Amino acid sequence: MNSTPEVLAVLGDLLAAAAPDDRGALWQLDRQGRELDANLVRLPPGAEVGEHQEDVLDVLLVVLEGNGRLTPGDSGEPLDLTPTTVMWLPRTSRRSLAAGPDGLAYVTVHRRRPGLAIKSAPTAAVSYEGGEAPCALDRVCPECGRMSQESAPKYCGECGERFPGRCPGP
Repeated sequence: MNSTPEVLAVLGDLLAAAAPDDRGALWQLDRQGRELDANLVRLPPGAEVGEHQEDVLDVLLVVLEGNGRLTPGDSGEPLDLTPTTVMWLPRTSRRSLAAGPDGLAYVTVHRRRPGLAIKSAPTAAVSYEGGEAPCALDRVCPECGRMSQESAPKYCGECGERFPGRCPGP
């Protein structure tokens, strides 16, 4: 891992260069060995990220452009999102996002998720039945590739893309 500070992106330039209909994750932190994840997300005017919950990680959300609202899932009052607003989204909190008439561009930052790993089975006497593992592709965002923790997600908690609602397997 490189321990020298470096400029990874100029977010204003990325937003200015994006096509008007570009939405979702426009940029993602991708350095090997990192301990953080970060994403630049843009929602077009009126777009929504449905109610969702992050069970494992706290998320910091920083609004760059546009406006909108964040509605807490506990029936709380909607919170206005305007440029320079910084929101802390504690793990287990439910929330939804809605872009205003000018759209909404924001950065999310959180601790990096541990990678998926295959673990060996315990050595105790275990009865295994054959068959295929259940398909989980319906929980992988078609836009940014994030795996949802929810069993039947409607929208990606990271980029706002709608999930297909069924397993798109082979």
